[in-house]
Amino acid sequence: MLWVREPLGEICRKGRGRIQTGPFGSQLHGSDYSTDGTPVVMPADIADGKVAITRIARVAENHVERLKRHKLAKGDIVYGRRGDIGRQALVRDENVGWLCGTGCLKITLGNGPLSYEFLHRYLSTKAVVSWIEGQAVGATMPNLNTGILERVPVFYPEDRATQKKIAATLTAYDDLIENNQRRIALLEKMAEEIYREWFVRMRFPCHENAKFSKGLPADWDTKRVKEIVVRKGFGRIYREDELSDDGEVIVIDQSRADCLGYYDGEPQHMASPDSPIILFGDHSCKMVLMTKPFSLAENVIPFMPKPKVSPYFLFHLVKDLARTTEYKRHWTDLTNREVLVPKESLQVEFENVVKHNHEQIEVLQQAILKAEKVRNMLLPRLISGKLSVEKLDIQFPPGMEEFAHEH
Repeated sequence: MLWVREPLGEICRKGRGRIQTGPFGSQLHGSDYSTDGTPVVMPADIADGKVAITRIARVAENHVERLKRHKLAKGDIVYGRRGDIGRQALVRDENVGWLCGTGCLKITLGNGPLSYEFLHRYLSTKAVVSWIEGQAVGATMPNLNTGILERVPVFYPEDRATQKKIAATLTAYDDLIENNQRRIALLEKMAEEIYREWFVRMRFPCHENAKFSKGLPADWDTKRVKEIVVRKGFGRIYREDELSDDGEVIVIDQSRADCLGYYDGEPQHMASPDSPIILFGDHSCKMVLMTKPFSLAENVIPFMPKPKVSPYFLFHLVKDLARTTEYKRHWTDLTNREVLVPKESLQVEFENVVKHNHEQIEVLQQAILKAEKVRNMLLPRLISGKLSVEKLDIQFPPGMEEFAHEH
């Protein structure tokens, strides 16, 4: 099997593709964005190799037509130009027709010798990410440009079928991970819906027989959050450069990611399903219920309920109370909020219902970690050709069925 090494810019030219910068700020102003319309992909929307739509900005159709050269097609790859410049996302079917936003770069391969699935995987390897970071311009805020991406050396098998097999092997793990993530989201939604039914709509068990005063159960109390929680110490704080991608102890930070990393050693905090600990990102307002031992990165506050307050009830009570609107500390704002606290017996009944959901979530999260570990171990070996796929009969995942039928 012949493997070829070429600069990415040359590969794009062979396929009549290109690497281009997103629209300049003078072409797309803050006033052009709206709550409806076509999504515009910004660097903050690039996460885990995909485009996250949670907070994505949008523009009206007249702007889409005006900026049509920045439209995204299936197989394009979008990079953020500033900050964490190793992040890139593959444009999938659901992203077609969206716009490459200000602060991003777009790679279009065209009909050249390289498949976009293989390139997406290749660009996510640590070696390539490190190479790009080393080329980035700017001491305080690294910047990526088209020239850097054009110079990226790409090592790939000449046979496109082999490229597709490599991508399909890794995509199968992605599909497993995404399936478990969907199951987690469903379990979370079920637990949240039960909480809202009982404690927001007031349709808790035997509510028909409860005594109400001014629209609220008479035996419920109004308290501030700080009256029902106990803040714990941080323990030793861990930095990213002390951690790895694998280890015995997970370290939680306040980012949108699940964790900062892992290490081998003793955890700073001992949590369990029967004695969970709640974590609060002081700047980001991230809220996590931990049911296994862990340690912390900076600016994450651990806390537990005071006696006669269920930890599972407390988590659902406070998890959406604080929202980050500016870069500041939010713990005081959170703990000064007033909340309704039902009688202990009802909290315990709620805990008995939703605890199984949280236990299942933990099982699925562990399955995700194992799948990610295997995928990440296979990635450099497959991409470098050290692990051959030529003679393997690979079942193509749903996202690549079209190629499977062709071959």
